[in-house]
Amino acid sequence: MKFDVDFDRAPLLVIWEITRSCELSCKHCRAEAINRRDPRELSLEEGKCLVDDVAAMGTPLMIFTGGDPLQRDDLETLIAHAKSKKLRVGTIPATTARLTRERVASLKAAGVDQMALSLDGPDAETHDTFRRVEGSFEKAMEGAAWARELEVPLQVNSVFGAWNVHQFDEMVALVESLGIVFWEVFFLVPTGRGTELESCTAEQFEELFAKLHALSRRANYIVKVTEGQHFRRYMAEAARNAGGGNGAGRHPMGAGSDKPAVNAGKGFCFVDHIGNVCPSGFLPLPCGNVRETSVIDIYREHPVFKELRDDSLLKGKCAHCPHRRICGGGSRARAYAMTGDYFAPEPFCAFGG
Repeated sequence: MKFDVDFDRAPLLVIWEITRSCELSCKHCRAEAINRRDPRELSLEEGKCLVDDVAAMGTPLMIFTGGDPLQRDDLETLIAHAKSKKLRVGTIPATTARLTRERVASLKAAGVDQMALSLDGPDAETHDTFRRVEGSFEKAMEGAAWARELEVPLQVNSVFGAWNVHQFDEMVALVESLGIVFWEVFFLVPTGRGTELESCTAEQFEELFAKLHALSRRANYIVKVTEGQHFRRYMAEAARNAGGGNGAGRHPMGAGSDKPAVNAGKGFCFVDHIGNVCPSGFLPLPCGNVRETSVIDIYREHPVFKELRDDSLLKGKCAHCPHRRICGGGSRARAYAMTGDYFAPEPFCAFGG
């Protein structure tokens, strides 16, 4: 599914962290979530106002995430409200005891368009070690089975770094066995607990890009890369070397197209559990709060968001790269996490030396 959105006016998607509370203690968690609700969370009515503004802005996609969004009993009410505003809606429940067949059925009844589950290893030992909760893998398998049974379109999210890059082929086999419609491949951004983990090297990025390129051309599901925007540079080069086409495969918006990459503050907006608006959950720079300022005004007018949409401000090798428009200089969140400067070059891009 493709959407024509002017990123200066609206993001392609808004992710709202409806609660930060979560029973899991994942090694890569950007938010360092704990299993306790914050009394400052946006209320149901405040959340509805946020949804209204997201729809009015012209954004087509909204994701309710966490922490564990299932910890809010009004999740289904929020989903139904977003659907009434003609938004396409997804949610990302944590794989805990709260994920039940009955709750999946309730999400479907509310109108959810897609449910995502996280899988970060091809077996229980690898995944549960990463998630730091025994039984998480088994619960993910149950959740996937319920999604299939109830005909809820299933997305799988997987994080890759140096610790599991060698398991990519096994992960492909696993996610394909689950009947997914969407696989979102995340590359580690060292924020929160993730600062303790080792990212892929530039060479490992290239190796996985080659595999993702081949996969996207044969898969009967969408393959999306997150925080690896320089995959678009790889796709463009692959298309040129092949003598034509755009190399896009089944990738949202076409990874080899001239459409700018979704990046922090450019086609993407994150709202945290207390209403702070940031360019990304991985680039946690609060630029205002929806309790005081509309998300529309923050996204369109805040200097940080406007700067992040200006590729001419990129530094280092990204400033002169011929691919900077389509990849946006790689992950701005990773550049910021590793250097403190969101204009710094992508730390793990092999192009340009």
